[in-house]
Amino acid sequence: MTRTDYAWLLPSEMIGPTRGPRLPGDRGSARPRRTVRDWGVDALMFLVAVGIGLVGLAVSERAGNSDGVVFLDTVAGVLACCSLWARRRRPMGIALVLALLSAVAPAVGGAALVALFVVAVHRPFRPVAIVGGLSTVTGAVQPLIRPDPATPLLTGVVASVVLVLLVTGWGMLVRANRQLVVALRERASRAEAEADLRAEQAQRLAREAIAREMHDVLAHRLTLLSVHAGALEFRPDAPAPEVARAAGVIRDSAHEALQDLRMIIGVLRAPGDEGDRPQPTLATLDSLVAESRQAGMAVTLDSSVDDPSAVPASIGRTAYRIAQEGLTNARKHAPGTGSTVEVGGGPGDGLTVEVRNAAPVGEVPKVPGSGQGLIGLAERAALAGGRFEHGPTGDGGFAVRAWLPWTS
Repeated sequence: MTRTDYAWLLPSEMIGPTRGPRLPGDRGSARPRRTVRDWGVDALMFLVAVGIGLVGLAVSERAGNSDGVVFLDTVAGVLACCSLWARRRRPMGIALVLALLSAVAPAVGGAALVALFVVAVHRPFRPVAIVGGLSTVTGAVQPLIRPDPATPLLTGVVASVVLVLLVTGWGMLVRANRQLVVALRERASRAEAEADLRAEQAQRLAREAIAREMHDVLAHRLTLLSVHAGALEFRPDAPAPEVARAAGVIRDSAHEALQDLRMIIGVLRAPGDEGDRPQPTLATLDSLVAESRQAGMAVTLDSSVDDPSAVPASIGRTAYRIAQEGLTNARKHAPGTGSTVEVGGGPGDGLTVEVRNAAPVGEVPKVPGSGQGLIGLAERAALAGGRFEHGPTGDGGFAVRAWLPWTS
């Protein structure tokens, strides 16, 4: 929503053809576009000015003035009413001139009040105070210069001053209401934009979380498929037991990958449901190491955590994913080498996880990778309030390390 969405609230003198709607009190030289509403408002104000002017003209005739004076009052009233059609260009000038004329020509009083109302609606307080003060003075002077025989002098003065104050207050109230509506619509527009931004950020975070989960869950299984399939390709003359063993690993990994994929799809289809399979924790790290050993990796697990089940579920799951990704990378980029998984820490000190592998020996089969796994691990550690780092070791190997908060 933009400022043009509430242009219907404002008369055309507040709307420029190129600048959009101007708030009350703004000025501009752009030629306004007149609408049907503007013509209707102009006609209504003209009729109000004529009606009040006729009352003033009747007062002039009742006071016994000569025909020449009545004629001049009539001409002044007609010119004053006609000048209201130009009030959009020079509201202040017209209001000041009509306020001065109203002191000596009662027929101008209606046009002067209309001009004062227009200034009060479309100008800030200072111009309104100037025109209102002048109108108050002329309204008090007019009964003294052109008294009405049928009305006491004090009554006429009080009535003129009260009428000027009522018109000024009414105009300022209209201006305040318009400004309030504009402010509320702008606030609603900002709130809607902020809500859209929050929804977009939530969707982005959800997509990132899904991408991390799918990568962490499936990359481990698919890497096993890729490594063993590559081994079969490089060694077509391998003994039958080794071929059978590799085929079994490929079959089991494909089956597990399908199960993990079904679990993720089930969670996505049923928000809030964690699926039928339990989420991994630090207590299931032993099974991950056993699975890696079964696939042919030489993995050493060194855990100094007394009770892995006491680790908070979210921290344990993050630690598991870090170890899983570290072993996956070791299997892809340094097959046949030994890997070490170290886990330590305790409540209050935090949980540390480190996965190291030695330098690869000989030719390494090309396994495609995007590097998103390490990025996802860094995001996981940051979301958990911890730290993550990775890099080569002194012996040419590679290591990933993470520290995760573990409150007591």
